[in-house]
Amino acid sequence: MTAVLHATGLSVVHRTRSGPLHAVSEVDLTLCERRTLALVGESGSGKSSIAKALLRLPPPSAGTVTLDGTDLATLTPRALRALRPRMQMVFQDPLSSLNPRRRVSDLVAEPLDAHPDPARDRAVVVARQLDAVGLPSDLFGDRRPGQLSGGQAQRVAIARALAAEPRVLIADEAVSALDVSAQATVLNLLRRLTEERGLASLFISHDLGVVRAVSDDVAVLYLGRLCEQGPTEEVLAAPAHPYTAALLAAVPEPGRPLGDTGLLPADPPSPLAPPSGCRFRTRCPLADARCSAETPAMREVAPGRTAACHRPLIS
Repeated sequence: MTAVLHATGLSVVHRTRSGPLHAVSEVDLTLCERRTLALVGESGSGKSSIAKALLRLPPPSAGTVTLDGTDLATLTPRALRALRPRMQMVFQDPLSSLNPRRRVSDLVAEPLDAHPDPARDRAVVVARQLDAVGLPSDLFGDRRPGQLSGGQAQRVAIARALAAEPRVLIADEAVSALDVSAQATVLNLLRRLTEERGLASLFISHDLGVVRAVSDDVAVLYLGRLCEQGPTEEVLAAPAHPYTAALLAAVPEPGRPLGDTGLLPADPPSPLAPPSGCRFRTRCPLADARCSAETPAMREVAPGRTAACHRPLIS
């Protein structure tokens, strides 16, 4: 596997009137060519903050992000702008991310207009990207976002991202606003394009069913810290962290009642005042004194799998 993007010790702290809000704390991630890493967790766990920090929108409070060996923090504003086409994001709501007054062909060409290259023919590139997402330019090029379905609008957003010829593609809840049939179309498209174009993809979601369909690897986030990471099928088949097990127990499946998540009856703590030691300990049925006193480090619990837990469910 060829590593494309590395994030090491990534932290995001927001200054508020109530004090520092620790949105992300010391997260390490690696995105590899032709693979999709899914980032999952509850709302407010820091998933979108990580995506924005990787793109330096704004820069992280601490940690480093390297793209093909280049530390983004060392770049001048002009050099960073020149590098931006190599990292693209697809947002959650396709219609709000597209200018309603522009034609589809002009929307797809936005990266070309922002970063002109005489060697690239604008019309040819636009037609190629629209064909790649199943929206022929002769049928859809002159339409506007209001004339598209949600799934079609999201495919236009993907075509726009691809027009920049990125190395990294970040999809932030990119199918949560779509119906099931449109979700399947977009997920299959993202999977195929990641493999065909050698993309290193980060897929952000709270839906484990969607994650299973689209990702090769999964990283589980709780209150800004990574709990567990490994191949998707292995993690979902036998979770190592109690929080991952609780997420899986909460997934509805046809023909069976929802399982008991096993969580203690406590509200999630605030990122303004995260618990000492393990941040999950206030809801974890396995927590003991060590969990309160010592922050668990990410360590290998099985070949290719890591977890931050003093008492992992597998070993």
